[in-house]
Formats: sequence, structure tokens, C-alpha cells
Amino acid sequence: MTFLAGFADISLLQLLLVAAVALFASIIGGLAGYGTGALMPLVLVPMVGAEPVVPIIAISAILTNLSRVGAYFSEVDRPRAGIVIAAAALTTALGAYGYTRLTNAGAAFVIGTMLIMSVPLRRILRKRDVRIGNGGLAAGAVGYGVLVGGTSGSGVILLSLLMAAGLEGAAVIATDAMISVATGVIKISVFGLAGVVTAQVLAFALLIGAIAVPGAFLAKAFVARMPVHIHAAILDAAVITGGGVMMASALRSLRPAVWP
Repeated sequence: MTFLAGFADISLLQLLLVAAVALFASIIGGLAGYGTGALMPLVLVPMVGAEPVVPIIAISAILTNLSRVGAYFSEVDRPRAGIVIAAAALTTALGAYGYTRLTNAGAAFVIGTMLIMSVPLRRILRKRDVRIGNGGLAAGAVGYGVLVGGTSGSGVILLSLLMAAGLEGAAVIATDAMISVATGVIKISVFGLAGVVTAQVLAFALLIGAIAVPGAFLAKAFVARMPVHIHAAILDAAVITGGGVMMASALRSLRPAVWP
């Protein structure tokens, strides 16, 4: 298994596109705490199919989130990070295992559905200004674990939980990043045991992770200058469109050949 073998049948233009989207998604993620898992499937699925996408993002996210933790280290809320990691560990592993049992069409449908649902979910939770204690945070983390283990783009749920627990600003981004590193390690362990970590998965994950590292520090420089509502609106439109395209593709592939 070699690094370059993972890019077989992938053109230089496609690699440059992946790198550009990875940098953009990392900056967006550094500004708002989410974005990488929602944007990367839009460019990866047409190139490699749906099945490798969650493993690719899980591995690359470790590098991305480590850089984010480094940029915002002093802001990490360690007690709440520990609560979420402990509560979500088992369900993250179960969600990741469930993902390995999906077909390519099934994976595309799950990812597409999660991306589309993440937009109204984020808006509803923010509008209702839900508040929870540590017990509620732990309970929410159990459900979050299932989703983060088996889907891409579920980061908005963790952000909503952390904000409901009282975290604000950079503390949300930093704590989210530390938790995401832990859940990423759990997911990779399950994917590795299931044999879905291929040369292609590793190659794309390392490319995305390496390109995304400077994005966290660029985001920190921009965080006080860019209106969050502008990038949020653009991201919502891209996520809904991409999720719809993936779901439509999955449904077409599942349709029996006898259908018109």
C-alpha cells in the first residue's frame, strides 16, 4: 500500500480541486467550528464514491482538529470535553461499525440526508436557545456519537450541544476540536478493523489534513473580521445542494433496471 497508489485514476486537476476545497473548508471550520465534514463530501463523492468518504474525513479530521486545538488551546473547556468523549465513545464505535455495513448507495443516502438535515437543525436549535447542564450534555453526546460515527457533516450537532451547555465563541470551536480528535481516533480504529482504510482513503485523508492545517491559523486571524452570517448562508446553500445531489444519485442507483 503506497501513498501515490491511492491517487490512481485521479487527475492533477481533481487533486488541486480537493486541496482548494480542503483549505476553504478548514478556514470555514476554524471560523464557525463546522464546515469541513459538510463541504468535503461534495467534492469527494463524485471522485471516489460515497463509501470511502467518512473514513477519509475521519482520518483527515484528526490533523485538522489537532491544528485547531493548537490554535485555540487556551480556550478548550476540558471538563466538558471529557464528559462528551466519555458519553459518546461507545455509540461512536457502533455508528462507525454500522457505516461499514452500508453499500455505496446506502452510504451516499445517509451522508446526503445528514447534510440536508443539519441546516434546519442548526437553525432550530439556535433559535430556541436551548440550555442544558452536564447531565443533558452527556445524554445528548450519546446520540451524537451514533451520528458522528456513521455520517459526515454531523458536527453542527456537537456545536449546538456545547453552546446549549453554556460555551461561547472560541471555547466552542476549541472544545469541539478536542472532542472531534477523540471521536476520530475511535472511528479510525473501527474502520481499520473493518478493512475499509485503503491506500486511497489514506492518500486523500493525508492530502486534506495537510492542506487544512494552515487553515485553522488563517481562520484565527480572520475570526474578528468576517461576518459569520455570510459564510453560514453560503455553507447552508452548498450543503443542501450537495446533499440533494447525493440522495438523488443514491436513489437512481437503487432503482431497478425495469423502471423507466
